[in-house]
Amino acid sequence: MLPVVLIVISLVRVLIARPSMDYLENHFNLANEPKEVRSKAIKQLLEVFGMEDPPLTRGHKQPPQYMLDLYNTVADVDGVTKDPHLLEGNTVRSFFDKLRSEQVEYMFNLSTVAKSEKILTAELHLFKLRPQVSVTFNRHHYCQVSVYQLLDGDKMNVSQGKKLLSSRLIPVHSNGWEVFTITQAVRSWMSDKSSNLGLLVTVKTLAGSQMDNSILKFASGRNHHHSKQPMLVLFTDDGRRTASPESNTKGISDGEASVPLTVPMLPMLGAGRRSARSLDYDENGDRMSCQRQPLYVDFEEIGWSGWIVSPRGYNAYHCKGSCPFPLGQNMRPTNHATVQSIINALKLTKGIDTPCCVPDKLYSINLLYFDDDENVVLKQYDDMVAGSCGCH
Repeated sequence: MLPVVLIVISLVRVLIARPSMDYLENHFNLANEPKEVRSKAIKQLLEVFGMEDPPLTRGHKQPPQYMLDLYNTVADVDGVTKDPHLLEGNTVRSFFDKLRSEQVEYMFNLSTVAKSEKILTAELHLFKLRPQVSVTFNRHHYCQVSVYQLLDGDKMNVSQGKKLLSSRLIPVHSNGWEVFTITQAVRSWMSDKSSNLGLLVTVKTLAGSQMDNSILKFASGRNHHHSKQPMLVLFTDDGRRTASPESNTKGISDGEASVPLTVPMLPMLGAGRRSARSLDYDENGDRMSCQRQPLYVDFEEIGWSGWIVSPRGYNAYHCKGSCPFPLGQNMRPTNHATVQSIINALKLTKGIDTPCCVPDKLYSINLLYFDDDENVVLKQYDDMVAGSCGCH
């Protein structure tokens, strides 16, 4: 909704430094501002991103290639969503195996997933190693790989102690990532955390006998490179999507009413204090019509570069300028704004101002970041970029 991007723009103006007027309006900086103001502004910005505190940083780790590829698929170089329908839900999390066992048992800690999140899809990603040269001409060409949810750790070898989640044939002589759907297990773990006893993977011949580990083996977290570690990928929706997701591509309709968020006003500081009238004029003193202006948010200057992988910052843009009578179509006015402009020009009613220059099309952005448990998260945030401006 419209208020979200307005909150970000307001916070940007509060947190900026004061070297020049252009810098003031087009950049985000924390330097030279009182500690209390910085603290309040950062807290509000965290609320926009659905967090109470920034995640802890424990040094630089390499995010999984799958998550990097997924981010590059859904977001452009500035983090702006390419297509709002590419991602299932608005959150994707990756979890590494906690057991780090040489056996085909896996355990994932899902404590960072809120109970309120809707579980859409859960996938187990296993990297299949290339068979040893000595067994490449083995008579087995395919094998049956099955993934089970463990129900009883003491009875994993009997049917009562496990539940089949996914099973399929895999070529013995291939290598690379294999993906298995385990959504049912994760949903049960989320409803009852004590039921999370892990997963068991079995590999059998087509005849049903256990296959030799030397013929088919998956990479483990203990003996293989981190880029090949077993991983759980979870697609969820946290319910923070706006009521009109089509605003990402179509903008805000003329008749759409939005309920403003209650945000405490923070004082404008020093050169940041500018009259509403001065905002309608450019540096030459000429009256400026409603238009979009750059407003860059730099995560490094905010102090978030330690946990945000991508983007390093993004251009939120902001709307600036006047909406003089008569309103032309180039100002993208709503019918209501046109009527208000006419009433203001004719002075038919006292106290009626000219329409305001505001965003009329909003885009979402994507953040790829480390959470408190060093899991990599891809999250999509609606209405973070002003796509265009109009008189409303």
